[in-house]
Amino acid sequence: MKPILDELEQRRAGARAGGGEKRVAAQHKRGKLTARERLELLLDTGSFEEFDTFVQHRCTDFGMDKAEKIPGDGVVTGWGTVNGRKVFVFAKDFTVFGGSLSEAHAAKITKIQDMALKVRAPIIGLFDAGGARIQEGVAALGGYGEVFKRNVTASGVIPQISVIMGPCAGGDVYSPAMTDFIFMVRDTSYMFVTGPEVVKTVTNESVTAEELGGAKVHTTKSSVADGAFENDVECLLQMRRLIDFLPACNRSGVPVWPSFDDGERLDPSLDTLVPDNPNKPYDMKELIAKVADEGDFFEIQQGFAKNILTGFGRVEGRTVGFVANQPMVLAGVLDADASRKAARFVRFCDAFEIPIVTFVDVPGFLPGTAQEYGGLIKHGAKLLFAYSQATVPLVTVITRKAFGGAYDVMASKHIGGDVNYAWPTAQIAVMGAKGAVEIIFRADIDDPEKIAARTKEYEQRFLSPFVAAERGYIDEVITPRATRKRIARALAMLASKKIEAPMKKHDNLPL
Repeated sequence: MKPILDELEQRRAGARAGGGEKRVAAQHKRGKLTARERLELLLDTGSFEEFDTFVQHRCTDFGMDKAEKIPGDGVVTGWGTVNGRKVFVFAKDFTVFGGSLSEAHAAKITKIQDMALKVRAPIIGLFDAGGARIQEGVAALGGYGEVFKRNVTASGVIPQISVIMGPCAGGDVYSPAMTDFIFMVRDTSYMFVTGPEVVKTVTNESVTAEELGGAKVHTTKSSVADGAFENDVECLLQMRRLIDFLPACNRSGVPVWPSFDDGERLDPSLDTLVPDNPNKPYDMKELIAKVADEGDFFEIQQGFAKNILTGFGRVEGRTVGFVANQPMVLAGVLDADASRKAARFVRFCDAFEIPIVTFVDVPGFLPGTAQEYGGLIKHGAKLLFAYSQATVPLVTVITRKAFGGAYDVMASKHIGGDVNYAWPTAQIAVMGAKGAVEIIFRADIDDPEKIAARTKEYEQRFLSPFVAAERGYIDEVITPRATRKRIARALAMLASKKIEAPMKKHDNLPL
């Protein structure tokens, strides 16, 4: 028996060695960890259970039959736990054939995808690879297709997270693109469909990999990635933190963690958060931090469309999704980018039964030809559609401005808000007083005294939460200091919310 056990251990050691010492050293020299080192950091110590350790490619074309066959074939797959909660994982190994995808490599990933869906647990993919294995041709492309199909099947059923920790090019990019979240590592990771050489040949543009598809590009311009971190270690530790906020699947309910933060807590500092000057900005992140348990807020797409905030926090130990206009950037106005960003987040929360808390301070939609030509109408409709379709608990707090159609879009009572609060500083109207008066009383435009009097009259009549409260559009005007308490109670009351939607195959989202 001992010789057999020795052989088993020898084979395992060969698989654990990946592409060998030289390639591992080269990986470290680039500032990157190996696939197995990454999994050790991501998962609880000793929890990783590996599958398909000894799988090898079966390609015989272009000298592959003579090439060294390394167990695992460029990807490490299995399952483990993150803070005791089950997750499935695959990590591409750049030290083995550059992490390129072969038929056997793809089969390892699809096996893990099928298992994750079968047992209803999240799946995390760590990407560091050079695309398809060109020696296998259509077999590799078929493998991609099998992975893509499973991404779509699992969408909205289990959380899918992609972490780009090196190159991710060609067909490799489309699997992450169909997952729920994409995160990158600054300076060592990039994503693009075609590389700099092809771009140079086809369009005559000279561009580096970083300029074409680096973390900065995808977190600030394209919005492909949801966040970026300084190095592999920070990235993986933040993924552990993110998993703590997410349900195991769409039917499991949000995770509940012990909280030492009193749900009835009052915060007097919120009474002075909104400045007396209605045109002066303030930081909406401060409000989120003072409402969430222990001030813990995991922001999504922090670098993109900064005029709106999205992310996860907890109230009384249970995950909630926060959506909030940010007055510090463009006065919190809604534009095409902000609408897309928030709509995507709202749909994720709704798919996984995560309640949504919305903080509103929005002067309207951003005007201009750039926005209109860029499809603001369709993009704004995405956010409207997402909120209107959501069946999870929706709690809305208007802190200051809620003007025009943007008032309706931001989880108003009219499109499905369950509990809608307003601070005494709230202003709910078609537009600001000055603009409204100049339209209504344009005949008096040359008389400053009359315009001033009319403006004051308009402010008293409309720029107050009580007009909306009189009609039941606002459920209660609350003191700012009691915001956390009122939200906590509303979420507790809404925990058993059920909505029956009309039968249909699927909606036609305004993409």
